[in-house]
Amino acid sequence: MAESLIPNCIQRFPSKPSRWRPDSTTCRRPPIPITARFARSNPKKGPIELPNPRFRSHFGGIRAAATPPPPPPPPPPPPSVEETEEAKGNVESMSIDLRRFFELNLGRWNGSFYQFDANGNLLQNVSTKLSASSYGEDELLSLIQTLYIKQPPSRTSIAGYDAEPEWTEYKIKEINMFTADKYQQLGFFPKEKAFSLRYQTAGMLDAVLRAGVPSRQPSVVCENCLYSLRRDRRARAFHIMDPKGFLEMLLIFLEERGDEVPLISSSCDFEDVPDRISALLGRWEGRSVTKRSGVYGATISKADTVSLLEMDRNGQLIQDIASTTVGSGTTTNVHWTGTVNTNLVSFDGGFQLTLLPGGMYMGCPADIGKCVAQSQPFHLEFCWMESLDERQRLVRTYDVEGLAVSSTYFYERKIIDFCDTNAISEYIS
Repeated sequence: MAESLIPNCIQRFPSKPSRWRPDSTTCRRPPIPITARFARSNPKKGPIELPNPRFRSHFGGIRAAATPPPPPPPPPPPPSVEETEEAKGNVESMSIDLRRFFELNLGRWNGSFYQFDANGNLLQNVSTKLSASSYGEDELLSLIQTLYIKQPPSRTSIAGYDAEPEWTEYKIKEINMFTADKYQQLGFFPKEKAFSLRYQTAGMLDAVLRAGVPSRQPSVVCENCLYSLRRDRRARAFHIMDPKGFLEMLLIFLEERGDEVPLISSSCDFEDVPDRISALLGRWEGRSVTKRSGVYGATISKADTVSLLEMDRNGQLIQDIASTTVGSGTTTNVHWTGTVNTNLVSFDGGFQLTLLPGGMYMGCPADIGKCVAQSQPFHLEFCWMESLDERQRLVRTYDVEGLAVSSTYFYERKIIDFCDTNAISEYIS
């Protein structure tokens, strides 16, 4: 607008004032533009202010053009020494943890893959191999994993010829410092040898499970991994939720590191019992370590835990959990009641446990979609009881956006076995 108004105000004057001559009849000086008048009356003041509102509205463009642009904002102050050291420490800590995580996973893993439905019924058992290697250094370090699934033997055979087993290869998404923090949201416990991962998509799992499995895209895929306390063995558990947020299937990879195929592929190491709940009844005492994700403060807290699981005369399951934070002494109590239907435990709060063979169970909300609709966080749990009096648990908490809030590792020992009548009598007395 200023560009159109300024020529109209000065078009009556020649471009060179030195050639102008006064009119002999009038002897008048040429009219001075209104902006120049006020500029002369206020030679030492700032931007011109037109006193008449009518002039201000009409010549607003002139005033805008005459006003110098605001100075650029000052540059942000450099980070303090403390902030620089803190950021450097976070990167170094992440790098060290990631390096230890890679070392924990490197090598050749042989074992079996078990697929269960939501009620804990075994659907299939397939032999697997996994090869893990790393490349790069420092912040560029990456983990490469390849999964091999043994295919069923061909129905056609040739007399006198024994066909070798066929293995199908699947590439697992690469893990590095960037993806581990942003996508997988790694929750790692180096000392306890346990970790949790979140997957954005389940392309690899869909491919692995395409035989007899719906091709719908799962809404939640989470991995919890616990390592054996006695052998170089691990159990990787996957929760697979359907697009509506209901539990669709549970996966267990039971693997042992080494070149030879271990015995864990046989049923003796993954034996089943008719009553899977009995081994869990009793009083368990132990400790827990909770690591909150970076977006939630990246803090670590420890606690002493007591878990009591019993069944009353009416067949109702009662669970009481007490957690006392180390340092502050604050105790948190949780009381749940539920029912048992074969291999499925349903608690009143909408949380369920699926009992699996091999001393394992996996827990999740009965309806994650409902939790999200009510803006409530939810958690997924995996428990591995290697012996009748010792177990490990891993709990992963998520917010309504699907971001990991925290990961908690539990180590517990059974102090009282409620299936042992002598132990119960001593406990009551």
